[in-house]
Amino acid sequence: MEIKVKLLCEDANLPYRATIGAAAADLYAVCGQDGVTLEPNGGRAIIKTGIAIEIPSSEYVALIFARSGLGIKNGITLINAVGVIDSDYRGEISVGLINLSNEPYTVTNKQRIAQLAVMPVAMASFTAVASLSDTERGDGRFGSTGSK
Repeated sequence: MEIKVKLLCEDANLPYRATIGAAAADLYAVCGQDGVTLEPNGGRAIIKTGIAIEIPSSEYVALIFARSGLGIKNGITLINAVGVIDSDYRGEISVGLINLSNEPYTVTNKQRIAQLAVMPVAMASFTAVASLSDTERGDGRFGSTGSK
């Protein structure tokens, strides 16, 4: 599948799949020569990528995921867990980052900050009903299946 990418500034990079088996492509920061410092213990920032994309149809969605290395090594992850880019969005992709560590962290220009995956969407419709079918789990909540 081809995804059209519009580079919005000189520092922008195309998303890049590092290996043939990579399910997602790296997204790069566009934050100027001084970078953006995330303060410790919850410091947040919206980091621009300098790109806009065209997803070919409403049968697909682009999802932004955290980079495991940033999270494990530095405590940097996405503010919203997973970012959703709808097929009809044509604006710049930005990534909300949060610093969960006890140390300040500076995001540098052209640094890999997140991953972008394109996936199919099941176009569901929603219907109000009076009851749902029974299952073994039923309405068991978090942790209700126990550990085995």
